[in-house]
Amino acid sequence: MNLKYTLFHCLLLMITAGFLACNPSNKTSLFDGNSFQGWEGDTINTWRIENGTIVGGSLSEKVPHNDFVCTTTTYSDFILTLEFKLEGNEGFINAGVQFRSQRVSDPDYEMTGYQADIGEGINGALYDESRRNKYLVEIDSVLSDTHTKAGEWNQMEVQAKGNHIKIFLNGHQTVDYTEPDSAIPQRGVIGLQVHGGGKALVRYREIHLEEL
Repeated sequence: MNLKYTLFHCLLLMITAGFLACNPSNKTSLFDGNSFQGWEGDTINTWRIENGTIVGGSLSEKVPHNDFVCTTTTYSDFILTLEFKLEGNEGFINAGVQFRSQRVSDPDYEMTGYQADIGEGINGALYDESRRNKYLVEIDSVLSDTHTKAGEWNQMEVQAKGNHIKIFLNGHQTVDYTEPDSAIPQRGVIGLQVHGGGKALVRYREIHLEEL
């Protein structure tokens, strides 16, 4: 082997290793695919793990009320990516991804905070759950359904930095929101929702978060 090539190759590897050491990735997996380690919620009646996915709800009976499984760690500025699949055959079929959120005490199964909505005609919208109780950014229902693969796996990305929030659905940006209220907390847990009132089943997988 050419000596100059060998020395150059070794030097390149050293530079690359040094760069990686100085620039470590903050991207981590929030779900190990096998357990609820790092999560809390009703993992007896509502939430379970099947085939490497977090599953909530039922297609045989209506979900009695909103329910969430949440991280035990809080986050502020991040890029969150995950895949979801929502199915249902009766009632209100809906789910969502909470972020910068908190549990409430009454009722103790509810949460308050930002939610990236999941559901027919509202996929990728930004809702303020149990706080202002309104859409902060609505989305055209036709556009929402066009960007969503009904009954299949879909990718969602949430970017939160300072008071600026962006949401992407299967690579299409649906939200670009700047929070005007400085009193709104910009740190909290990540939560996965199944909405009450319908025979609904939601699955989540490939949940990764990169802190900024």
